[in-house]
Order: sequence, then C-alpha cells, then structure tokens
Amino acid sequence: MSSTVGDDETHEAKNEAACPVVEAVGTIGSEWRLVVLHDLVDGEQRFNELKRSTGANSRTLSRVLDDLEDTGLVNRRVEEKPIATYYSLTEKGDALCPVFSALESWSDEWLDVESTSR
Repeated sequence: MSSTVGDDETHEAKNEAACPVVEAVGTIGSEWRLVVLHDLVDGEQRFNELKRSTGANSRTLSRVLDDLEDTGLVNRRVEEKPIATYYSLTEKGDALCPVFSALESWSDEWLDVESTSR
C-alpha cells in the first residue's frame, strides 16, 4: 500500500506537533539531569552536597551541571572566601517544578498499577 501526499502531510504535521515535546525531553531527559534538577528544586546547593545527594561521581556531576548551565536551567555562583561553587535553578529551570509534579502524579497513578498488573 503506497502513501499519498495527504498521508505524508498528516505525518509531517504530527511530527511537527510532537517536536517541542521531543526537544524538551531531550533537554531534561537524561537520568542524571533529572536527578540534579529534582535536587535543586529544594534550593541552592554546593557541588559536594549535590554529589552526596545524587550519588553521581565528580566527572558525571560536573558534566551534567555544565550541560544544565549551557541550556539555561541551572545557575552557577562562585564564592571566593571560602572557595565554593553553588548551583541553583534559573527561572527557566524553576518553571519545570509543575512538570515534575505532574510527572510524579502520573507515575504514582499509572506506573504502580502497571507493575502490579504484570
């Protein structure tokens, strides 16, 4: 069965409609990014505090924080005396809080049901 021009246009429109969601998931969707963002919801933290709370090794955490800073989700602040680096959510990152709450609610409702029905 061959596709028609109309079908191609419909698929293209559907893909374009999904594009912002795919882009958003690509930006925040790695496991480590989500863990770090979730930890920063509670407020500004030092690098070592994030390392302890996430369980990430220094290299991974540094890479993730750099990525999150590059995407504008996390702010980095350096204090000179005593030397310390602090991380916090930017306004853009803070705007994800309702998204995290919605995903948590969805997970509580649907993922527990799926695991018990298997």
